[in-house]
Amino acid sequence: MSEAVEVEQIIETKPRKMALPTSLDKDAIREAYEDVRSNLTDNEWAVFKFDGLKIVCSDKGIGFDEFCAQFHDNERAFGYIRIQMGDEMSKRSKFMFVTWIGPEVGVMQRAKMSTDKSIIKDVINNFAVELQVESSNDLDLMMFKEHLNKAGGANYGTGVREL
Repeated sequence: MSEAVEVEQIIETKPRKMALPTSLDKDAIREAYEDVRSNLTDNEWAVFKFDGLKIVCSDKGIGFDEFCAQFHDNERAFGYIRIQMGDEMSKRSKFMFVTWIGPEVGVMQRAKMSTDKSIIKDVINNFAVELQVESSNDLDLMMFKEHLNKAGGANYGTGVREL
């Protein structure tokens, strides 16, 4: 009699869906990250996307417009970009980490981004500003530079001061 009860309980209990963990192509991501950071290469950015449950380096290149073209409304991605900052007195490279969640991405995938971001930040860990962007309108160079300026502290220049 007790066997029948156990079998009924097993039949009624449905298997739970388990979220599978996201993994990284660490070597390719680290190589792209170091490439963007290097002054010896021309690449200014790298974009990392999901290939199934694995985050991979999907592309790297030159130019802000090309960087922005990598992000699509129906996908999640991460970007790492070097932006030339400074004034007439000094020029310096600043780095930004971008989390992209397109407007057509579903609720569950949006929610998963916080844990996925912590995984990729084990490799990409040196940047002045981190931004989450959810609209192509927010992929704006002037806005990115404003965020970097705010994070950078004092801005010195030889411009004319208004009294």
